[in-house]
Amino acid sequence: MRQALDILYRTAGRLAAAFIVAIVAVVFLQVCLNLADKIAAAITGTGLGLTIPSYADFTGFFLAASTFLALAYSLREGGHIRVTLLLGRLPARARHGVEIIVVAIAMAMSAYASWYIILLVYESFEYGDRSSGMVSVPLWLPQLPVALGLIILTIALLDELVALLRGRAASWEGKGENLLSE
Repeated sequence: MRQALDILYRTAGRLAAAFIVAIVAVVFLQVCLNLADKIAAAITGTGLGLTIPSYADFTGFFLAASTFLALAYSLREGGHIRVTLLLGRLPARARHGVEIIVVAIAMAMSAYASWYIILLVYESFEYGDRSSGMVSVPLWLPQLPVALGLIILTIALLDELVALLRGRAASWEGKGENLLSE
């Protein structure tokens, strides 16, 4: 089970990275088209009007997908910002208890958000909602990676909660906390 969960988290992280690469590719291509347009305008006096239709919409969709798909992987790798000012002053046993409470609350919030984004995806699919850009995209398509990211985050938080209840340390312990002090 542990191996399957780790594969799930890494796969979601890789998908998030792929969406970041897609953002870079679309923006780079649009910049190249803008440059070609400016060069054509300088030479001939008129631009070519080159553009990627709805490129801003697509990069926004890709950003949402990468953000939400990266949540579980970032959690496990200690990449989330945690305020440990109070937590660091507690004895180990009390700190562990507070971690359990905080992870349980986070899991409940993530499950709640997952439920409602699933309903939103279903509603968008059912009613045929579409984006309003030059390229009309069915809205359930960009909403689906957001829902998947939240579902995977909920699974990761449940995984953490079970580990904490069994007395283990959180997966993020010692991973991302000292990045600024190096």
